[in-house]
Amino acid sequence: MLTQEELISAQPLADRTVVITRAREQAAEFASELERFGARVFECPTIVITEPESYALFDEALDNLFGYDWIVFSSVNSVNYFLRRLESTGHDPSEIDDLRVCAIGSATAESLAESHVHVDVVPQNFKAEGVFAALENFLGGKEHFSGLNFLIPRAAVARDYLPLALEKAGARADVVPVYRTVAAQNTDRRKLDALLAGGGVDCITFTSSSTVKNFAQLFDTTDLGQLLSGVTVACIGDVTAATASEHGLTADILPDESTVRALALSIASYFFTQSSRQ
Repeated sequence: MLTQEELISAQPLADRTVVITRAREQAAEFASELERFGARVFECPTIVITEPESYALFDEALDNLFGYDWIVFSSVNSVNYFLRRLESTGHDPSEIDDLRVCAIGSATAESLAESHVHVDVVPQNFKAEGVFAALENFLGGKEHFSGLNFLIPRAAVARDYLPLALEKAGARADVVPVYRTVAAQNTDRRKLDALLAGGGVDCITFTSSSTVKNFAQLFDTTDLGQLLSGVTVACIGDVTAATASEHGLTADILPDESTVRALALSIASYFFTQSSRQ
């Protein structure tokens, strides 16, 4: 496998169009990574990140931060919205100093570091099962979860494995919504329709289950297989790939690490290999 520098030099995505379906405010870094390999990027945001419908549960948790032992941040969004609300309600980030912090993903850890929040655990496996395993390893065994209190600020809708696993191990897990994803309303479907009809899309990327579901809703279908026939499908992780499968798609590209940087590199590597075989 070529290094990133070698792939940048090779420009394997030159003259190829890659569709990004993540929220517009989060697309810039991903687009930049893809463009380094020569890609033409078409942004088709299918989700918008916004505030939760109510901050009641979150504000209650903030007022009782001293009662928690751990905070688990699942994404950069959870960090941003957590810290924003923390400061707007008169709290100080230093109140987190006495808590253990788990950051799921290097980007989440970097976001916390930029805000001068310490991080104790960064799981290598970003799936909820991997997060639990990393916490268990840090604590020294499953028996050490008993009596611990976890705060999990995250999207209003998310997988339930982690809190259930924590509670099964004897801990308390409070899941509080700090943001939510809603369907984007300003996507240029007409232009994307034309690109797809003319075979002008080489690769489409999905960075969460929500992007898959909302893309399907955009085209009023539950089966994306025919619509995206001949288009390479790239998913950021197993959960997103499973959602894609439910909508008639097979993930051709699945990076080892669930980050946009790793996804862009995997896409470049995939197309370099494809062109080498021709």
